[in-house]
Amino acid sequence: MTVEEATRKPQVAKKPQVAVMNAVHDLPVLVARDEGFFKDEGLDIDFVTTPGMAQVTTKHFVKFDSVFDRPLDSAYNEGGIDQFRMCEWGIMKRAVEAEAEGLRHRKIVALGASMSMFAIAVNRDSKFYEPEMLKDQPIAVTPNNGSHFTTLKMMEGFLAPEHVKTTGAGSMPKRLEALRQGKVAAVSLMEPWISVAQKQGFRILIESHSTRSEAAGDDLDGPTLAKMFRAQARAVELLEKDPRPYIHYLIAETGGLLEPHELQTWRLLHAAPQPYTRERFDDTYNWTVKWNMVVPGATFENTVDNRAWE
Repeated sequence: MTVEEATRKPQVAKKPQVAVMNAVHDLPVLVARDEGFFKDEGLDIDFVTTPGMAQVTTKHFVKFDSVFDRPLDSAYNEGGIDQFRMCEWGIMKRAVEAEAEGLRHRKIVALGASMSMFAIAVNRDSKFYEPEMLKDQPIAVTPNNGSHFTTLKMMEGFLAPEHVKTTGAGSMPKRLEALRQGKVAAVSLMEPWISVAQKQGFRILIESHSTRSEAAGDDLDGPTLAKMFRAQARAVELLEKDPRPYIHYLIAETGGLLEPHELQTWRLLHAAPQPYTRERFDDTYNWTVKWNMVVPGATFENTVDNRAWE
């Protein structure tokens, strides 16, 4: 290792440090932890909780200028987290641009376990009844995160890119308030906030499943990642049979706005982590470049590392 590499590479704990943020992304991890599946694999993991835009207690307003200033990303860059997951396109952006900006390396190491829904909601009395009616209308999202990318995914079949307008309005409870006050035409949400929106009388305009990816630093070797993904796969089996014993994590994020029976669990979808294929990289990366949301020039080789399956 060169002196430069030693300087760039943060010192991390011997235990894998795994991020836990929004439950809709991390439910398989939480279940695997609670059920002892990581321990069954011989893993001793530190779980690091970071603020997420689905949590009613989140106070920060996500910055627009750089994703690397956000709480989870900052913790990763400083060596406080070794492995995390979020929306597929958000992981793509971070893996590509961390390399470009000389930050701590992170690679896409799997297609993640959660494919739960995102939705675009409007006021019940809104004049917008179909997606194309949102032409040039502001849709509140978290910039460069799952709600942003999935909004573009849902809208591009109806409108030319120049007519899809997104904006920031804070956390999901804050953006619902902005919608209620007429400050935005629509909002992009994930569970449990889709269920909250429906309970509060908002109308769902369109929804779609949204894939997640797993990212990890160079410190985690392939066999360790394989054990982590096997534990998640066991958790997925439980969630697909019946998620209800575990939805308290989602309910807690609403701060009392939702009762367990009011969460529409049919929107939750999980599958075992999988290798991230070259074809998927090409499709997802090129799509993200098309929307000018990631820098061009990345390759499968410098962005993806399927070491858990080697």
